[in-house]
Amino acid sequence: MKELNIGKFEEKIGVNFKNKDLLLEALTHRSYLNENTKWRLPHNERLEFLGDAVLELAVTRKLFSEFPEEPEGWLTVLRSSLVNYQNMARSANDIGLASFVLLSRGEKADSSKAHEVILANAIEAVIGAIYLDSGFELAEKFVNDFVLVRLPEILKTRSYKDPKSELQEIIQEKLKVTPTYRVLQESGPAHDRVFEVGVFFGDDFVAQGQGSSKQEAETDAAKTALKNQK
Repeated sequence: MKELNIGKFEEKIGVNFKNKDLLLEALTHRSYLNENTKWRLPHNERLEFLGDAVLELAVTRKLFSEFPEEPEGWLTVLRSSLVNYQNMARSANDIGLASFVLLSRGEKADSSKAHEVILANAIEAVIGAIYLDSGFELAEKFVNDFVLVRLPEILKTRSYKDPKSELQEIIQEKLKVTPTYRVLQESGPAHDRVFEVGVFFGDDFVAQGQGSSKQEAETDAAKTALKNQK
């Protein structure tokens, strides 16, 4: 059974837990319990559920005060880009969370999108644990320090915009056609499919993308097509 130096993690995030078990629970993935049946704490999914709500409120408060003139729709899109699993996984990597999450051997060896999702969920569980242990103010500070720190970059790169919508706006204006998407290939087992999708302007193939769902592959293709337009 893995020995965790949670004091080192507390130093990294600037939070000293009164109830250390809350932090340990936040770091416990469901898979770990399958191999360590005597582990005394539950997995982190309940804390993740709570942390997700705390995260959304903290981000909403920041955006509401930072952009008093912007409409609700724009704020919603911006919030979504800040709290999606890719961004949360990056924040988790910034604080070295992967070194502290308790995982099964199989999950630990995985480097796919599923591992990113595990890290994203774990950082949400940590937010939930901070909220329970120290209250909203400290949880909000954590979100400001490690999640909202990406806000300037997202605004600068306009990565909050949906690539498919942005591509459609540009191509309809330029070529008076609407981009279409076609599945070029599917591979992999049923539980781990990989889709390759092409984006077309009329009959012209422009770019292709890959993903674990058709929607993800379409988004990836749109991103590539957008780069080609610049």
